[in-house]
Amino acid sequence: MITLENIDKHFNDLHVLKGTSLAVKEGGVTALIGPSGSGKSTLLRCVNLLEVPQSGRVRIDDAVIAFTPAGKVDRNAVLALRRKTGMVFQNFQLFPHLTAIENVMESLVTVLRRSREEARQRAMDLLEKVGMVEKAEAWPASLSGGQQQRVAIARALAPSPKVLLCDEPTSALDPELATEVVEVLAQLAREGTTMLMATHDLRLAATIASEVVFLDAGEIVEAGSASKVFRTPERNRTKQFISTLTAQDLPPG
Repeated sequence: MITLENIDKHFNDLHVLKGTSLAVKEGGVTALIGPSGSGKSTLLRCVNLLEVPQSGRVRIDDAVIAFTPAGKVDRNAVLALRRKTGMVFQNFQLFPHLTAIENVMESLVTVLRRSREEARQRAMDLLEKVGMVEKAEAWPASLSGGQQQRVAIARALAPSPKVLLCDEPTSALDPELATEVVEVLAQLAREGTTMLMATHDLRLAATIASEVVFLDAGEIVEAGSASKVFRTPERNRTKQFISTLTAQDLPPG
């Protein structure tokens, strides 16, 4: 489904990802966890090339791009790969001049050239899925953070992407509002939506992830099923990082 092979990423002298390889299973939720600066968000953003690796290879379904330090990336190849993904950002990034439903419709009309009638029906279906149909005509400024993020999830799902990428989807929300978003993501997980998520929220990862990847200093320290990584981690560094989880937070064994 998604494979990242030997991804190397530098920001000037900072070596953020060090030959990182990852496979994401179709129909499951893979959570990237790790301390700040571990490279989890950068790795996520390399999937849809919001960050372009210096070397390595990215595959989503039948779209493949290889990177070399001296090579140029073909723009059409980048667009083909990006069309396979939907992105949910930390800070929602809704268009403030568009209503909730117009935000969801936007890519369908402007990118996929759907009719406004067809786009509106698709948008209403998705707003219903995320519990926001009653706010369809609301402006983003009138919505809570949790409501804005649920609209953002609907927008990301609108073009029927192969994978939903979530970059710290609850970090800008207080606990009560974060719960709304977690419930939506958990429902998507139960429906078999393929998701790759970077998060510092271990409880979120334990709640909805089927697979967990723990990164530190740009390298994968440990990876496996959520139950295995959270309940019986093999590496001391992993044990130390997840030590704040209580027994009630852990995924089923």
